[in-house]
Amino acid sequence: MSLKIRPASECLYDQISLGEVMLRLDPGEGRVRTARSFTAWEGGGEYNTSRGLRKCFNLKTAVCTAFVDNEVGHLVEDFIMQGGVSTDFIKWREDDGIGRTVRNGLNFTERGFGIRGAVGVPDRGNTAASQLKPGDFDWDHIFGKLGVRWFHTGGIFAALSESTAAITIEAVKAANKYGTIVSYDLNYRPSLWKTIGGLKKAQEVNREIAKYVDVMIGNEEDFTASLGFEVKGAENLTHIETDAFKAMIETAVKEFPNFKVAATTLRHVITATVNDWSAILWHDGKFFESRKYPGLEILDRVGGGDSFASGLQFGFLAKNDPQAAVEYGAAHGAFASTTPGDTSMATQKEVEKLIKGGGARVVR
Repeated sequence: MSLKIRPASECLYDQISLGEVMLRLDPGEGRVRTARSFTAWEGGGEYNTSRGLRKCFNLKTAVCTAFVDNEVGHLVEDFIMQGGVSTDFIKWREDDGIGRTVRNGLNFTERGFGIRGAVGVPDRGNTAASQLKPGDFDWDHIFGKLGVRWFHTGGIFAALSESTAAITIEAVKAANKYGTIVSYDLNYRPSLWKTIGGLKKAQEVNREIAKYVDVMIGNEEDFTASLGFEVKGAENLTHIETDAFKAMIETAVKEFPNFKVAATTLRHVITATVNDWSAILWHDGKFFESRKYPGLEILDRVGGGDSFASGLQFGFLAKNDPQAAVEYGAAHGAFASTTPGDTSMATQKEVEKLIKGGGARVVR
């Protein structure tokens, strides 16, 4: 069992993502509404996977995105460069002076603690990335001439505008044409769709994209909302997350036989700072489950799912093994939840130690 992945010898990039990268403003232990200072990070659901693959797993990655050519845009660019992700495909838009016609995205994010859940307040209307459209990137050059082994994008970027949905469809079609593996994180967010057609539009867009996806990531709620699948009898299931996901995938692959892999994290939220954590993956008619991380203590949950996705991608790119993929994904996502910011601060050695059951004794 394996995926048909292009060899590294014929590709310049191991992975490329398409999505928006925002400036995250983090009040630390406090609240956005009472903050007097913020720590700045970069983050974006699709980009986070590229950074994790580069910074933790040392693969060559790039991001396709857009910024306004001003100080804030170049601040986010500087974060991306620090993360080692190639900036070759950033589109720069002219600054109109006050952001009337185009701007850079901001994301105010609280980590949450105990009974207080994490809170995200995105400020991303009319951004440069949301105005990306078909024709902005030469996909034939990127996937054909340069070569890319894996392409990742997701439902957050596709929901930003009519044109981002269209360019996502253009990109996944082109990736298919050149034999690049396509992964897609459904990441359903009702707030992103509510003013552009709601649930009906979300399903219309995501079902079209799904036709070209090899690796679909999302939990049973994502599959239900984004693709319109329902699990009959789900109210009677005893282990709702695992069993509902299995039932959902068995239904989904019948309609989308192009799905070669489907995967999700399994999180039981006890409090904002304590989760039971694991992951499950379907491939070639079989389900693979990661080791479980009960009572995982969370410092910052934002980006945990993206680190799961990048670990999964590494498992296939490096080992082409589904059990390895779900283990790397679960361990990387768990580790990323113990550090602040959207992106991974883990090393490959730390991830592999966790997979093998290593503990948290001090390292000296």
